[in-house]
Amino acid sequence: MEWLSELSPWVLALLIFLIRMVDVSIGTLRTICVVQGRMGLSVMLGFFEVLIWIAALSQVIMGVSDSPILMVAYAGGFALGNAVGIGLERRLALGSVVVRIIAPEEDAEIVRALRKSGYRATTFEGEGVEGPVDLIYVRCSRREVGKLLKIVKFLKPDVFYTVEPVQEHSERFAEALPHVTGWRAVFKMK
Repeated sequence: MEWLSELSPWVLALLIFLIRMVDVSIGTLRTICVVQGRMGLSVMLGFFEVLIWIAALSQVIMGVSDSPILMVAYAGGFALGNAVGIGLERRLALGSVVVRIIAPEEDAEIVRALRKSGYRATTFEGEGVEGPVDLIYVRCSRREVGKLLKIVKFLKPDVFYTVEPVQEHSERFAEALPHVTGWRAVFKMK
C-alpha cells in the first residue's frame, strides 16, 4: 500500500473518510444483527468491519504527524458512518415485528381487512378507558409494516397502535394466510 503515501493529504483524507464511513456502517448493521440473533451474518459483517477499520486506522497512524487532517477525516467518517448504517438498516428492514392495534369492540372492520390482505390477525377482548375494546395482534416482517398500517389508517385514521420488534418466534404461523379466514370464509367455500 505504498501508493497511498504518494497521494495528496486531501485525497488521502477523503479516502480515510470514505473507508471509515463504510466500516462504521457495517458495524452498525452488525450490532443490529447481533441484537436480532443473526449469528452468521454478524460474524461475516464483523470480519469485514475490522478488516476495513485496520486499513483506515493504519493510514491515519502512519500519516497523522504529517497531516493532522487525517484525524478529522477519521472522526468525520465515524460520525457519518453511524447515520449511513442506521439508514441502511431502515432500508433493509431486517426482522419481524408485532403490530398491536386497539380498536373499539364493535369494530371488526380492521380485522376483516387485514385478513383479506393475507395477514394473520389475532384478536382479544379488552377494557379501555371508554369501554370494551378489541386488541388486534399481527406479526409481519418490518418491510410490511407500512403496508399494514396503511390498511389500518385508511379504515380508522385515529386508531391506537404500537409496533414492537420480535426477538424469537415459532414458524408455525409465520407466513401470511393464502385465503380468507374466520366465520365469513364458510360462505366463500365451494
